[in-house]
Amino acid sequence: MYELKYPRLFTPIRLGGTIFRNRIFGSPTGYQDLTCEQFPPPEAVAYYARKAMGGAASVAVGECVVDSKRGRGGPNHIPMDDPEALGALTNLAEGISKHGAVAVAELQHAGMYAQDSQRLGNDIYGPVALSGVQGELVHADAAGAKVLAMTEEVLEETIEAYANAAAFAKLCGFGMALIHGGHGWLLSQFLSPHTNTRDDRWGGGFENRMRLPLAIVERIRRKCGPGFPIEFRMSATEAHPKGYDIDEGVKIAMALDGKVDLIHASAGHHEIRDAFVVTHPDMFKPEGSNAYLAAEIKKRVKTPVATVGAYTDPAFMEEILAAGKADVVEVARGLIADPDLPAKARAGQGDKIVKCLRCFTCFSNLLTNRQFCCAINPEIGSELETRSAPPQAERRTVLVAGGGVAGMQAALTARSRGHEVILCEKGERLGGTLLCEEHVPFKDKLSAYLGAQARFVAESGVELRLNTEVTPALARSLAPDVILAALGARPVVPRIPGIDGQNVAGAEDVYRNPDLAGKRVVLLGGGLVGVELGIFLADLGREVTVMEMLPALSDGGNVLHALALDIAMRERGIRTALSTKAAEINGQGVVGETAGGEKTLFEADTVIYAIGQKPLAEEADELRACAPEFHRIGDCLTPKNIRAATRAAFFIANSIGRI
Repeated sequence: MYELKYPRLFTPIRLGGTIFRNRIFGSPTGYQDLTCEQFPPPEAVAYYARKAMGGAASVAVGECVVDSKRGRGGPNHIPMDDPEALGALTNLAEGISKHGAVAVAELQHAGMYAQDSQRLGNDIYGPVALSGVQGELVHADAAGAKVLAMTEEVLEETIEAYANAAAFAKLCGFGMALIHGGHGWLLSQFLSPHTNTRDDRWGGGFENRMRLPLAIVERIRRKCGPGFPIEFRMSATEAHPKGYDIDEGVKIAMALDGKVDLIHASAGHHEIRDAFVVTHPDMFKPEGSNAYLAAEIKKRVKTPVATVGAYTDPAFMEEILAAGKADVVEVARGLIADPDLPAKARAGQGDKIVKCLRCFTCFSNLLTNRQFCCAINPEIGSELETRSAPPQAERRTVLVAGGGVAGMQAALTARSRGHEVILCEKGERLGGTLLCEEHVPFKDKLSAYLGAQARFVAESGVELRLNTEVTPALARSLAPDVILAALGARPVVPRIPGIDGQNVAGAEDVYRNPDLAGKRVVLLGGGLVGVELGIFLADLGREVTVMEMLPALSDGGNVLHALALDIAMRERGIRTALSTKAAEINGQGVVGETAGGEKTLFEADTVIYAIGQKPLAEEADELRACAPEFHRIGDCLTPKNIRAATRAAFFIANSIGRI
C-alpha cells in the first residue's frame, strides 16, 4: 500500500490567496536566448514548463526587468515595462500554470550595475553617486561606470515601476511576484550599509535603508490587491568582508515580517567573486550549506521562510522542514538536472532522482552561449524537441560497447525506445574511468550519479555483460543491427625525460590510490583533472604545485566551475607555475622551463601527469563494419566532458530505428 514518504514536503502551503501544491519551489533562473525584442520564445516556454510538468509547486522566471531605461543589467532580460510583451509572457505563464504550478515573475533592477542601460545611452542610478563601480567584479565591464544618486523623483518612478511590473505580471497570468532584494541588485544596494551611505530619509540608518523595499511592497499591494502573493528574495548575508552578515539579515527579515507572503533567504553578492559560490554552492560544500540562514530568520519571524542553495535530496529537504528551519525549499539547478525531482519524491522514488553534480555546466554555458544545458540531463536545452514522443521506432538489436557515462546513457535511452539492448563493459563495474574519483569527498554527487545510472541499467531490462570486451568477433557473433562504440579514452603520457621514474604516476592511478603521492607533489597539467586532483591531495595534507605550459589554467569551457576551483585552490594554498613546461623529471622533482629558457627545479616527492586523454579511436574503428549502423560516442570520438557524452548518447540512441 502506498505511503507518503515525505509528508511535510508535500503538504500544500497557502501564500496570500494562492495554494501551492507542495513545498518545492522552482527558484529563479534567467533564460538568455530571447527574441530580438527580449521576449521569451517557445523554447523558453518549454524550458520553464518542463519544471512544472515535473511537479514543482512554483516555477520562477528570472531576470524580469522593471525599468528597461535605467535597470537593465544585461541585454537578455525580459522587459516588464513593454506592453508588447503581453502575448509572449501570457504564453509563458500559461505554459507553467497549465501543469499545476504557480508561475512566478522575478522583478529585478540592476541599479549601479545596469551596464546594459548605460550601453544604450541612458543614465544609471544607485543609492549614491559613484565615478566608477569598484570592487572585485564578476561583470568587470561594470567597473568605471558613472553612477548617479537616485533623486526623489527617480525613487518615486522606481517604486511605481516595480508596482507596474507586478501588475503586468498578474495581467499576464503570473500567480506571484518575486521581488529580488538580494545579490547586489538595486534593493540590495539600498539595504547594505556598505553601499547606502546616503544622509537623507532613504539611507544611513537601518530604518531609512529599509524604506525603498518596503515602499515597493506597499505599492505592489495597492496595485495587485492583498490576495496576490509577494515573495521577497534577500541576501541573509552578503558573504564578503565588507558586506553585512546574518545579524543584519535577520533585522531585514524582521522588517519584512507580515508585509510579504514569503521571505526567500538567499545569500551573497553577484559582483563579488568569492561570494558567488556561496549564493550557488559549489561541489566543495555540503548539502544545505545555506540552510542555517533560513533557520536563523525563521526563529524571529512569523512569515513563511524559504531556503535555497543546491538542494537535491528530498529526505534532507524533509528534515529541514521537520526541524522548523524553513517552510519552503527552493531548487534551481536540482530541477535542471532532474525536472521530475518533485514527482519522483512524491511517488516515493527518491532513489530515482538524478541529482545535480554542482559542476556549473548549466550556468557557465548560459553565460558563454546564452543556452541552458546540463551535464547529466541531455533534455535541457532541447525541451521543445523532447517534450513530444518521437515517431514509433522499428525495434532494433543494439550493442553498446563500453559502460561509462556515454555507454550507460545510450543503453538507457535505446531501451526506453523499445530496442533490445546489450551493454558490454570490459571491467567488472559500470562507470568507466570516472570511477577512479568515487572516493573524492567533493565528487560525492558524481559518484552517486554513476551508481544511480548503473542501477537504472540493471532495472531497465538491458542485457548487461560485465568483464566483456567487445571485439569484432564478438560483435559479429551477436549480429546487432546497431553498434554504439563508447570505449572512452586513455591518459596521454608526456614525452619528458624521467617520465618512467619511480616518483612519477598518472592522475587516474593517484585518484585510485592517493598513498602513491608523497608529501610534496607537482602536477603536470592545469586542466580540470589536474586542478581537481590537486585540491583532493591538498585536502589530504599534501603540498601541491600545478605546472601548466599555458599562461592560465584551463576552465574546460566552464567559467563558473573554474571560479570555484580558483577559490578552492587559494583556500588550500595550492601554488601554480604558469607558462612553464616540464623539461625533465629527476629524483628531486621537476625542472620547469619558461618560454625565455629559464630553468627552475620544483622540488617534489611525487610528480603526477594529467595532460589530456587520447581517444580509443582505432579500437572503436575495428567495430565499424560489424553492423549495418554504427556510431562512436563519448570520449572515443573526442574527449570532452560529461555533458557532451550524455547529450550525444541520448540523441543518437533516440534516433535509432527511425529508418
